Amino acid sequence: MFTALSRIIKYGFLGFWRNGWLSTATIVVMILALLVFEGLIIANVVTQTALNSLQDKIDISVYFKGEASEDEILKIKSSLEAMTEVKKADYISKDKALEIFRSRHKEDETISAALEELSENPLAASLNIKAYDPQNYQAINTYLEQDIYKSSIEKISYAKNATVINRLIKIIDTFKNLGFLSTIIFASIAVLITFNTIRLAIYSNREEIGIMRLVGASNFFVRGPYIVEGLIYGIISGLLSFLFIVPFVYYTSHYVEIFIPEMNLWNYIVSNSIILPGYQIIFGISLGIISSSIAIRRYLHI
Repeated sequence: MFTALSRIIKYGFLGFWRNGWLSTATIVVMILALLVFEGLIIANVVTQTALNSLQDKIDISVYFKGEASEDEILKIKSSLEAMTEVKKADYISKDKALEIFRSRHKEDETISAALEELSENPLAASLNIKAYDPQNYQAINTYLEQDIYKSSIEKISYAKNATVINRLIKIIDTFKNLGFLSTIIFASIAVLITFNTIRLAIYSNREEIGIMRLVGASNFFVRGPYIVEGLIYGIISGLLSFLFIVPFVYYTSHYVEIFIPEMNLWNYIVSNSIILPGYQIIFGISLGIISSSIAIRRYLHI
């Protein structure tokens, strides 16, 4: 069994070298498919980090009427925190709001002087609410618009932030769909190219295959080298695709960090330097084996 397996591997490598240009073309196309696949993984990490970063910056504020008591506001706060959609709800009293306002405008003498002239605090108490997911803000807003809260709530800022939140969701969904579609297209092309390479190899070796069958070679021994060829295409393509994307990530990591400070793309690649090539190789091997199996079933009548 070991002797047969070693010969199958040997003939697989011989077939790979014998079809030099076809093998090169197959690997190039598979590399393109794998680059799109790897790009989709990295893009998903970047967009998810950007989304998480933006989620920390986006919230909705609920402003209360002057006659609303602190107990009423704290009850609404507790009811919001009981919702599964709400990450946290921070209470800002009228005094705290005035303190924050003074701090933000301490350099503006006109505003500072105007505040000193006022006999009472003009700012309203509020709740700043953060959700786990941007899509949850609609549900939170609907909850706050119930009739039981209308006597206490003056204004909800959801309408102001809704446009930004919805645009972000649409952009991310569109990007993911385009990336997924690109991966399918390039993977299909890679399968087609590998399929034709194996088909031509079977055709060029048809006399040799006939002789092998005459001397009693098993189906496994005849088919094995072509499966090995598919494996070789997948392994080489997987390794090369990762090596090609490393310098690209290295030079673009700085620019990504400018827009998304929380995302260090280079550190992500380094920390996943085993997992990512593993994904690439597994995906490449899958493409190679699928292509080889289809070609063998279609053209190797044994």
